[in-house]
Amino acid sequence: MPELPEVEVVRAGLEPAVTDATITGVEVFEVRSLRRHDSAAGDFAALLTGRVMRAPARRGKFLWIPLRTRTADEPDRAIVAHLGMSGQILLREPGTTAEGLLRIRLHVDNPAHGELWIDFVDQRIFGSMAVDLLVPTADGLPGGFGTDDPLVPTQVAHIARDPLDPAFDDERFAATLARKNSGIKRVLLDQTVVSGIGNIYADEALWAAKMHYAQPASSLSRPRIRVLLAEIRLVLERALAEGGTSFDAQYVNVNGASGYFSHSLNVYGREGRPCPRCGRPIVREQFMNRSSHLCPYCQRLR
Repeated sequence: MPELPEVEVVRAGLEPAVTDATITGVEVFEVRSLRRHDSAAGDFAALLTGRVMRAPARRGKFLWIPLRTRTADEPDRAIVAHLGMSGQILLREPGTTAEGLLRIRLHVDNPAHGELWIDFVDQRIFGSMAVDLLVPTADGLPGGFGTDDPLVPTQVAHIARDPLDPAFDDERFAATLARKNSGIKRVLLDQTVVSGIGNIYADEALWAAKMHYAQPASSLSRPRIRVLLAEIRLVLERALAEGGTSFDAQYVNVNGASGYFSHSLNVYGREGRPCPRCGRPIVREQFMNRSSHLCPYCQRLR
């Protein structure tokens, strides 16, 4: 599943194309890709046609594009996109041969770039697009990365801020960990505690911080939590700089190019290979319905 770096690469790629662009048409080829759209609020295509988009925003793995309001009493709305397991948002020139897995297409007219197609492609159809209402954030701060508006889609309101969000509260995060007896990796994957971190970057950050994935979160001291947060941010920023992690053709940017952070991974997917720090073999252990990769020597359960 795409994690924060992969979604942020998409957001940044969309920004120059969608900001101030007008949606001139909408084609829906797969209604299952609208599973999170509330049809009672209006038809998806009708709600979007003729609307002007603003700069895209992101919180964790969720991406949204606010729509400009047309009247003073019109509610704030946004296009919310969730990539699921295999979703892609691709920018295409009009007339480009359609992808076989094309689910939704937005026809847009950008004042600087002219006509463009925004294609939502999804192999497994776990991802979705929806038009959703924007509501005030609980803390009154900007809704997410890429926006100054203190608004967030209703579908994203329960999602915690991510470590790269300027409004992320380190002290609140530490206080939450102090109340959690679950293993630290389980807590890091809880999107209501901290968002944007999935299996790949949890394993990488825990290795960098020399922490075992099963270490109870409540056992971590404040200095250890600061180290962990620093390593989480470092691994996310490094992955972002390298375009994210692509193991196959599913994880690509808006131009269809793959990220190359997979070449910089220290433990994830490296079972049996030497630990870059101590040289002992990396192991893979069952964790929930997935796996954890770690160095048993460097990451001891304390």
